Amino acid sequence: MSQFVLHLAAALLPLLAVTSAAAPDQVETTQIDTINIDTNHTNTNQSLCQQISLALPHRVSRPGSSNYTSMLSEYYTEDERDRYLHDAGVRNGNSKAPQFAFRSGGHSFFAGAANINGGVTVDLRSLDSFKLSADQKTASLGGGSRWSHNVYPNLEPYNLAVAGGRLQGVGVGEFVTGGGLNFLGRRDGFACDNIYGYEVVLASGKVVYASATSNRDLWLALKGGSNNFGIITRFDLKTFPLHDMREGYLQFNVTPTVLEDHAVAWANFMKLEKFDELALWEGNLAWTAGSWTILDFLNYAAPDPAPAAYAEVMAMPGQVANTLVVTNVTTIVEEYSQTDSSHVNRAVQMNYSFKAGDASIFSQIIQSFTDAVEPLKKINGLVWTMLIKPFPVTNGTNSFGLEPNVKDRVLVNIAGAFNDVEDHDTVLTTLEALFKKHVQIVTDAGLFVSYTYLNYAGLNQEPIKSYGNMATLQAVSKKYDPRGIFQKAVPGPWKLF
Repeated sequence: MSQFVLHLAAALLPLLAVTSAAAPDQVETTQIDTINIDTNHTNTNQSLCQQISLALPHRVSRPGSSNYTSMLSEYYTEDERDRYLHDAGVRNGNSKAPQFAFRSGGHSFFAGAANINGGVTVDLRSLDSFKLSADQKTASLGGGSRWSHNVYPNLEPYNLAVAGGRLQGVGVGEFVTGGGLNFLGRRDGFACDNIYGYEVVLASGKVVYASATSNRDLWLALKGGSNNFGIITRFDLKTFPLHDMREGYLQFNVTPTVLEDHAVAWANFMKLEKFDELALWEGNLAWTAGSWTILDFLNYAAPDPAPAAYAEVMAMPGQVANTLVVTNVTTIVEEYSQTDSSHVNRAVQMNYSFKAGDASIFSQIIQSFTDAVEPLKKINGLVWTMLIKPFPVTNGTNSFGLEPNVKDRVLVNIAGAFNDVEDHDTVLTTLEALFKKHVQIVTDAGLFVSYTYLNYAGLNQEPIKSYGNMATLQAVSKKYDPRGIFQKAVPGPWKLF
């Protein structure tokens, strides 16, 4: 775990000597607290800690303090709290140099995403400002905002929404810089496709604004580039008129007939002639507490009580629960979160994408997934899940290298959660074997899409490399971070060099 946690109203970097903000005249910039660190004599985390503690005595939480303990308890997984896995972020840097981590929500599965062992974790969650533009078309969010905390509740009085996260506690920063799967994705793409601009603190300490017209290369790189370029202190997002949605889930007990019915229904739902930009169907097949279940989350971005897009699954026999209602986005996020643990002990995951095929493809994917759980059933606290959902229809303004306006892509995420660290290798090995089998199924059918979604990626995957534009992202890194601070001193598994 980190040596201490720093609570700032803005970002902190090893070389903080902040200059005036370089942003368009019409863009207001955040007041940035500055600390001048003597980097010539700061070659260890301990000496850095001493300097920061002297400069900001009331914003530092040390191990053993109530604030420090509370911060650790709010990470999504035990992995991130106790740091039992290797620190993936230090591998490229000088182990004696000061190391930093930055946290907006802390909802990642694995250790090292938003925390660091022996270094400084900067908790950005006090950067939770919200401002709606006069024309109500832009929401400006502080870099530590969380969707359910200060975004959706502030938009609801105006009957507005943004393309944002679907679970409580998810931070805007971690979500958007990885892409952002959202309720409106089939119409409006990834969350990052809807970012007008970012206010960013660079490694030099300079504050810049990145948009389609200012620092455009950085604007695009931040859309999927994770924590490789700077610390985002404000996001300017496009808003959408949205009062209520039809949402909820259907629950099914699992039988061979129910599984086959789902394979057919998913294949039909993804047919281009049946495409409905407002209809999102997320199917979650899970082995938990010793039995199988299916939760079909059906979210329709309009208050339609009976969308035609869901007719087939609605008529499917075997339902044991139906929570479908017309309600607001905040309530939807609350319900989603009730079906997902607020914390898990250990977890591993992997994801892949493919062009939708016929029912036989879905049947093979389902069958191999259910077969794979057999050697894992005795593992303490096992939750074995597979999520199948439509891919966002991107507009192409991101770093993913995906063809714009494609409507028949599917994303599959497979994951295993468990209680004991001793079971990690067993679960991961099983997951990797299943992943290879799934990729082979869709590859043999000519349907595989070589893109890995960063926010669902496993440590053994290379999502940024899957974009196919590594040279471009490396050039952006060299331009805005020539000393490679974000490659060497900031953790994270997916670095550019």
